[in-house]
Parts: sequence; structure tokens; C-alpha cells
Amino acid sequence: MKDINIFCFGFGQVAKNFIKKLSIEKYNINLSTTTRNNSSKEIYNNITYNSYLFNRKKFDKNLVGKLKEADHILVSIPPENQKDIVAKNFSKFLENPKLKWITYLSSTSVYGDHKGDWVTENSETKPTSLKGRARLVAENSWLSLKINKNLPVQIFRLSGIYSNEKNILSRLKSGNAKLINKKKHFFSRIHVEDIACILFKSLSKFKSGEIYNLADDKPASSEEIMLYGAKMLNIHNLKKIKVNEIENEMLGNSYKDSKKVSNKKIKNYFDYNFKFPTYIEGLNYIRNNFI
Repeated sequence: MKDINIFCFGFGQVAKNFIKKLSIEKYNINLSTTTRNNSSKEIYNNITYNSYLFNRKKFDKNLVGKLKEADHILVSIPPENQKDIVAKNFSKFLENPKLKWITYLSSTSVYGDHKGDWVTENSETKPTSLKGRARLVAENSWLSLKINKNLPVQIFRLSGIYSNEKNILSRLKSGNAKLINKKKHFFSRIHVEDIACILFKSLSKFKSGEIYNLADDKPASSEEIMLYGAKMLNIHNLKKIKVNEIENEMLGNSYKDSKKVSNKKIKNYFDYNFKFPTYIEGLNYIRNNFI
């Protein structure tokens, strides 16, 4: 059984699925996380761990000791006020000879709009949204720490995440899904379990300073996926709205960018075969097991 001492800044669906993957692979897990709420002892997947208060204004000083003991660090906290608050507050505590792996979870929003063309890790980054610009600043903060302090840093740019719990089928069943009609507008996505598997692969094939796109094989419009999901659930007469009628600002901003995100680098470097290569396999699995 392998040991891992991991500190997770943020403990959302990606971090939790990664920890679950480590458990499946029979790792002995020493886990610490952060929370926006008061520090506490928690249990997840039969693992007892400490969750430490950390937000933009303050943090529990006890987390520093745990951070210094970590050999792996996963950062999934989004930037605040256009800055990465983890690098800002804790970079001085990361010069640790035990530290083997720091993974910063970024977003493909850093690419901005490429008018439906394919983007690779070498494509121009020209974010159109505040979120995308903040993510790019955060990436550069971590890459600077890699260069200036020789820290082991890799960056994963995540496409739109869906899961067994949060997906278009559950939205359709709840009646909250609206068909947004914008032709030839491409998004890329990835199932959270594939993210966890790729994170796991990177433990044994880590290369500092690398950036990877995380996306499945089939970019598609939201209309295509929603119509496929509606057919699966035998739902008719979906409510249609125009892009300028979208009330959610974040969703509206996402329609300013159209691109197809290439996953060739992760497939080749990590020799990875997707559990859910496209939304078709993903949604069918969800329908057959969770709906």
C-alpha cells in the first residue's frame, strides 16, 4: 500500500473524486483540506481528515504545519479579486524537500474565443471574461513559483465538468434546462471521473512546468447535447431562448467563446483511455445507473 500525504486547497467535486480514486487504488491517505467555514474534523469516504478555515480574509494558522508535511498539493480554489489567494498566502511555506507534486486546476476559459477552431496547449491565450483573465494570472503565478523556487508545478486546464449528480439529464428532469439556439457554437466537457483518473496518472508520470488540456473527444454545442438528453428522457417541447435572453451572467459569458479543446497531449503523454470518451457514453452511463 502506497502512502500519500495530500493537502487539498478546496474540496469540491474534483478533489473528492480524486481522493475516491486514491482509495480505490489502495493508497493510505493522509488528507487535509480547506473550507470557507470554521475549521473542523470531517469524514469522507471513510477517511477522517482536518478541514481548515481559509478565505480571502483569514486562515487557521494550524494549516501551515499540515501544509509543510504534505508531499502532494491540489489547488482547486478559484482566484479572488483577480489573484490566486493560495500562491499569495502560502508560497513561502512550499519550499519543502518532501513536496513531489503541486497541481493547479485552471480552466480552458484562458483561451477565449477561437471561433470554433481547435485549441491546443500551445494556442494563443486571449481570455474574454474576467474569470478567464484571472485564471491566466493565477497560472502565471504558479509557473513563476516553478521557475523561481523550483517547485514541482503542473497545470490542468479543465473544460466544462459534468458528473453523475450534476449533468444535463438532471437539469432536464428538474425542468430547469432551456434550449439556447446558437449555431456552430462549440463547448468541450469532461466527466469528473476522467479528471480524477488523469490526476492519478500524473502521480507516476509527473513533469514540472507542463500544462495540459482536460477535455473529452467530442466538442459539441449545448443544443446538441440537450436534444440528445431530451430524446433519452422522452422530453418534448423544450423552452427555447436566445443568447441575449440568458439571465445567468456566467452562462451568458460562456457563449462569447467558441472553441474545440484538443486532448491529444494528455492521451499521448499519460497513455490515457477515457472512461467516457464523449457525452454519449457519459449520459448513457448516468441514465442507466442514476436516473
